[in-house]
Amino acid sequence: MAESKNNIVTHGLSGKVGDLLVFSQRNGKTIVSKAPKERTGELSDKQEVQKLKFQRAVLYAKAVMNDPDKKQMYETMSDDSKGISAYNVAVADLLNAPKIQEINLSAYTGNPGDTIRIIATDDFEVLLVTVKIENADGSLVEEGNAVSNGAEWIYTATVLNSDLSGDKITITASDRPANMTEKSETL
Repeated sequence: MAESKNNIVTHGLSGKVGDLLVFSQRNGKTIVSKAPKERTGELSDKQEVQKLKFQRAVLYAKAVMNDPDKKQMYETMSDDSKGISAYNVAVADLLNAPKIQEINLSAYTGNPGDTIRIIATDDFEVLLVTVKIENADGSLVEEGNAVSNGAEWIYTATVLNSDLSGDKITITASDRPANMTEKSETL
């Protein structure tokens, strides 16, 4: 990539030049790129969903930037040397829901005190993990919040569950912008 230093002609320049070039500023550098082509035709359903999701992400990031405490949290993940601002981190946080990597049911035998271990990750922060245990007929056995130990989330059973066959365990992970991911396992 070519780089021009101390160019007094393009320094601070921003905007579109005809249909050829677009100048923009990022971290004190002038970025020159090819002008985007005009969109023709209607958006597909998937494109429309993604457009609306991105609009929500922009609104969320703007709200974060107006809240000093939230802005500070996102600034901890920003990296000015790579052009990643707190605003960019907030946009990405809304666009990326948490992932439930693993559900470990090996220590759950249906007794109070048994544990279920969950590994849930997010690009910024997993805020809450909930566990719901249902019998095969769909009746609720118990539900509650798991507790983080820093590496994983641990749910401790509080109710005796004598028949585990066909039971469904549903894990829900949530992040700061309230994205939720759900994953179920059947015993």
